[in-house]
Amino acid sequence: MKTPNALDALTAQVPPSEKEAARLREVDEAHARAQELARQREEAARAARTTTDSGERARLEEQARVLKEREEEEKRAEYRAKKAADEEARERRKREQAEAQRLVEDERAREAAVVEEARRAEEAAARAKVDAEAGRTLAQGLDKTRSQGFMARLNGLFGQQRQVDESVLVELEEILFTADIGVRTASELVEVAREKLKRSELSDSHRIKDLIRTEVARIVDLPVPRSLEGGGPPHVVMVVGVNGAGKTTTIGKLAAKLTGEGKKVILAAGDTFRAAATEQLDVWAERAKAQLVKGTEGGDPGSVIFDAIKKAQAEGADVVIADTAGRLHTKAPLMEELKKVKRVMDKAMPGTPHEVLLVLDSTNGQNAIQQAKQFHEAVGITAIALTKLDGTAKGGVIIGICDELKLPVVWVGVGEKIADLRRFEPREFVQALFD
Repeated sequence: MKTPNALDALTAQVPPSEKEAARLREVDEAHARAQELARQREEAARAARTTTDSGERARLEEQARVLKEREEEEKRAEYRAKKAADEEARERRKREQAEAQRLVEDERAREAAVVEEARRAEEAAARAKVDAEAGRTLAQGLDKTRSQGFMARLNGLFGQQRQVDESVLVELEEILFTADIGVRTASELVEVAREKLKRSELSDSHRIKDLIRTEVARIVDLPVPRSLEGGGPPHVVMVVGVNGAGKTTTIGKLAAKLTGEGKKVILAAGDTFRAAATEQLDVWAERAKAQLVKGTEGGDPGSVIFDAIKKAQAEGADVVIADTAGRLHTKAPLMEELKKVKRVMDKAMPGTPHEVLLVLDSTNGQNAIQQAKQFHEAVGITAIALTKLDGTAKGGVIIGICDELKLPVVWVGVGEKIADLRRFEPREFVQALFD
């Protein structure tokens, strides 16, 4: 790899540009003309000194004077050409050094990407090993989606030995449109297949499966933000979602994972409108060995979360996870309440929440996509936790969420155990879905 110290050596090997070479030729030509005029001037002056004819002497002296003026003009031309050549050389070196610097930075970025990819692969392998030992796999969680959902119908289409034509695409369209990936995503997938067919790139149904797999892999492979770390301390997480989605359970499992890693966690019972939510969170706090900050039933949720953040700051806690209401009287007041809570969190600790996690029930299918849109517009979701994946054939909702909202799914629930709340890995998802 080239380093910044090698930039000069790199650019020194580059020959002059065509424009710079032309300027250098002008310098040489002007210099040669000046020398020739100097020679002629010296001859005229020498002849003037030796002649005895006064008229001839005057003529030769005038000739020497004219030659002197022309010589000086050529020297000025040489100077101007040399100055222009130097300027062009400087500009060339700037361009070449900038390009060399870009190459160095590109190489560094590639090396960093390789290191990061290796780190992510290592972490994924470690998590997979832990999950394999302690909980259900993502493949197990997607079993119903494969055997009963849209993948079962797609596999039926893929398994047919038939020439791909418009009738096959019509079947594909019907399968995708009745799946839970969303109408827009389904339309885009069918359109990609139709364009491939027009270019004679789909010779059989197996090619369609490869195409759909490739497109799904592209859709779900979104940049994954750091979760449960990176802010503060404390790192503050605001958890939102409708009642019944598994919000409180997800908070409890996340808290148990964190305390299991030796981190100090404070939970904020911000759903003060539902007594059962606080009671459930109290049970999880005790189970996870986390502290719980709660208020009075029907009290101000912002105040509870404010106190939790201040307590975490005072006691040196690592993470604050704040529960929020999932339903008030109507939808609009809920969203306004969440906006208010988010503003209060920023007052308690500027820059918080560091993470806004939306918990969605995967059994809701396309309704989950609509919920995600509403919550994202209100409070700006940064990541999604998808629960109850093992109990539904609607696992394809992950594809629609990633495609329509460009929001990463970070956590997936595939069972009841704490270990069954797993980090979502796009490549593992695609493999589990298609293989």
